[in-house]
Amino acid sequence: MKIQGQEVDSLLENHFQEFQNLPDSKTRSEFFFGNSNRYTLNPAYDWLDSVNIYLNTAEKENDSTSIIDYQLMQSQIYYDLGDYEKSLAIAKELYDRIDDFKMKVKTLVLDLMDSNYAKLELYDKQIEVRRYKREIGITNNISFYDIYSSLGQHRKAMTDYMTEEKKNIEEGDFLGQAIYNNNIGNYLRLDKSTPTALSYFNKAKALIDVYFSDVIKVKTKNEIVEANYLKGVVLGNIGKCHVQLKEYEEAVPYLEESIETIKKYNSGKFSTDLVENTLEIAECYLQLNDFDKATDYLSDDLTPIRIENVLKKNRLYAAYYDRTGDYKSAIMYLKRNNRIRDSLDVNATNIKSQQLESVLSQDLEYSRKMMEEQKADLEKSRNEISEMDERISLVFISLIFTLLGFAGLVYAYLKSIKNQRLIAEQKHFIENSLIEKDSLLKEIHHRVKNNLQMVSSLLSLQTKNTRSKAAIVALEEGKSRVKAMALIHQKLYQNDDLSVIEMQGYIESLINSVQSVYKKGGHNINITIDAEGVELDIDRAIPFGLILNELVSNSFKYAFPHDEENGKIYIHLRKTAGQEGFFEYTDNGVGLPEDTEERANSSMGIRLMNRLANQLQTTLNTDRTTEGVRFWFNFK
Repeated sequence: MKIQGQEVDSLLENHFQEFQNLPDSKTRSEFFFGNSNRYTLNPAYDWLDSVNIYLNTAEKENDSTSIIDYQLMQSQIYYDLGDYEKSLAIAKELYDRIDDFKMKVKTLVLDLMDSNYAKLELYDKQIEVRRYKREIGITNNISFYDIYSSLGQHRKAMTDYMTEEKKNIEEGDFLGQAIYNNNIGNYLRLDKSTPTALSYFNKAKALIDVYFSDVIKVKTKNEIVEANYLKGVVLGNIGKCHVQLKEYEEAVPYLEESIETIKKYNSGKFSTDLVENTLEIAECYLQLNDFDKATDYLSDDLTPIRIENVLKKNRLYAAYYDRTGDYKSAIMYLKRNNRIRDSLDVNATNIKSQQLESVLSQDLEYSRKMMEEQKADLEKSRNEISEMDERISLVFISLIFTLLGFAGLVYAYLKSIKNQRLIAEQKHFIENSLIEKDSLLKEIHHRVKNNLQMVSSLLSLQTKNTRSKAAIVALEEGKSRVKAMALIHQKLYQNDDLSVIEMQGYIESLINSVQSVYKKGGHNINITIDAEGVELDIDRAIPFGLILNELVSNSFKYAFPHDEENGKIYIHLRKTAGQEGFFEYTDNGVGLPEDTEERANSSMGIRLMNRLANQLQTTLNTDRTTEGVRFWFNFK
């Protein structure tokens, strides 16, 4: 017979003989705990006899390291045999010296104590062991879901298990996913949600089949044995679900295959699943009136340890004798159950409630500690963010002072230009001086433009080294404003007349400059410029250019969030009677938000435009339209 492409016999090696041939306790311990199918050919009692002999020799030679290794193996064998009290007694003896052990030995001792306390239903002790495991770094978290399930809180156990374990399972770990689905199904089965549980068990079975069919991943013999044992447990759980649903004929094949598989791949170890599945199939045959098969399974080598399994076995015997007419024997087994119930502590329910209360308090305390740790981490992160914000603020303040310095430089240059123009008017008759002055002014404008471009480059470099989105936006806006000023100086030194700027060309160049800053927007927008023949001096051109820069930038950023192809911008500039100027800007975008007036004081862009309008000795007016927004003002 083949199991998933592997010969069964190839898995049944003589581990016991190989164990005996090893030279010392260290290699024997590693071999023992590294082979889950160690009892396949020799029962656990043979291993126990051999370990006892080695332990006696180690004690005579006063070999403390070997004594510890053999006591660990001895405790594990007693656990495998179902003698949990003996196993725990040995583990507790080792626990008294646990500070002297290495982490690997500590882990084995504490895992044995944890498992034994669970079987003996000493849950408060089990919690203490788990807390200690976390304190010394064996585990990162403490889980209580298995304890909650043992105390009857199956739904809470399932919720906690899903929260803790789902995140730890990798996508390609089919065996891990099978274990997860089997455990979820088991919590649901114990909670009597049988149909839902059955779906999880079927999913677990399918995942095990996928695991075996995965030829890419190399599997060890231990992994094959463990996967087959898990399949036996899952098949048994499917059978139990059918029994709960009173589908006895459907349950039988699953239970039979489960019993056969568990015996084969859990040989020599006591298995609660094997006991429960045997009792379940006996009940199926009783319900199907096949009394011979029912008694075959009941008379099997069953040694139930848990009280509920002992009671169930006696109840099945009573049902069998009742159906076969042996009422005397039926009454005898019913009396046995009564005596067992009578012998139980009358306070058992209260003890269970106290244990549940203890677990809940421990869980609450652990959750509180975890919340405190998370709160401390959060506070630390908040402080780090605050420090980062302070650094960003310092950078931003430094940038503002830098910009103010450059603004002072620009102002100085502008004042120089005015002085030069005054000199030119007073000494216009000196032609050579005028030519020299023009050349000088063009050079100044050229250098101012270059300096402003350098400022723009510095801002771009700062943007790349800044992570804060708010700082990046502020730097980009500053860069756009610097470019608007640089463009004015470029137009000045390119013109023959250095006193005025031709606005149609300047506005077109400014639009292209803003588009280069906001690459993702503005290219599908139809922009109409009506400023032909209008010229402004530099005192009016600079604030006007900065105002227009803000308006166009806002349109590109906010007015057309989807970069609509039907977007329109209209820019109108003209001179009116009396040498007054009129400016109008409209777009058909989404318009202004409702709280624009409330945000005016906090918006740098709006405050800047209002101050620039004051420089032009006018007021910026805003009108909401059915399609977008309109800005306009008159100026001298």
